[in-house]
Amino acid sequence: MRFDVTDLRLFVCVAEAGSITHGAAMANMALGAASARIRGMEEVAGVALLHRERLGVAITPAGRALLQHSRIVLQQLGRMHSELDEFAHGLKGHLRLFSNTNALAEFLPAALSSFLMDNPGVNIDIQEHMSADIVRSVAEGIADIGIVAGSVDVAALETFPFREDTLVVVVPRDHPLAGRRRLAFAETLDYDFIGLSDGAALQDFLAAHAARLGRRLRLRVQLRSFDGICRMVESRAGIAVVPASAAKRLRRIMAIRIIPLEDAWALRRLSICVRCLAELPTHAGRLVAHLRET
Repeated sequence: MRFDVTDLRLFVCVAEAGSITHGAAMANMALGAASARIRGMEEVAGVALLHRERLGVAITPAGRALLQHSRIVLQQLGRMHSELDEFAHGLKGHLRLFSNTNALAEFLPAALSSFLMDNPGVNIDIQEHMSADIVRSVAEGIADIGIVAGSVDVAALETFPFREDTLVVVVPRDHPLAGRRRLAFAETLDYDFIGLSDGAALQDFLAAHAARLGRRLRLRVQLRSFDGICRMVESRAGIAVVPASAAKRLRRIMAIRIIPLEDAWALRRLSICVRCLAELPTHAGRLVAHLRET
């Protein structure tokens, strides 16, 4: 079965537009040529990829599978062209690292700084995602390396220990909860929260656990950093759940109280995950070794 890049790009355009006419225009192709290509793809595949309807087209289950793979292939081709262009201008390596919020905020900056100093020809594209999305991206080859919480299923990947941290509640020193030795997450949901900005992986993680309890976080303020969150907690604007590493660092300079969470998911064993260490480019393998050693 052979599809060329033009076929895949056209199919993505048609699927996203819901119309062969509009998809052909998006792909800068004549309608007749586009229709012929789609028919040819269906003949090669031996299955219908689109349902032709009066007002456009609807994608079939087989078409959905092709669409997913087409997007991955086109994305990888785009990355290849970009990286080759960078190599032409002196770059020696480019890799993509996906991380959860905890590792990205507290552990990766120092580790990556020393790696980049020792490897000046390597560029790293770092993105923040939920752990489950990171595992999927590494498995599909979208990311080279992932840093995830140990609670996520990584059975299909190679993993290595990275760090261990816990999520804790931070409150002002004179807060009603300040005298507690431990707290269940459910007990915190009656109070106003200070949280991370929308899209932060940790914020989505906490919101999901609140939803499982039939509750929602009463977010009063959202900020981009744990430092800002703890500063707002200190000013009595609300309480927060943050990594213990951040809370302990900030407790030295802020009037906050740290209370451990008793929920099992609060323990965060962070792991490095890759699809296959032996198949990684040399510079990516060096980064994995560096992260394991630091």
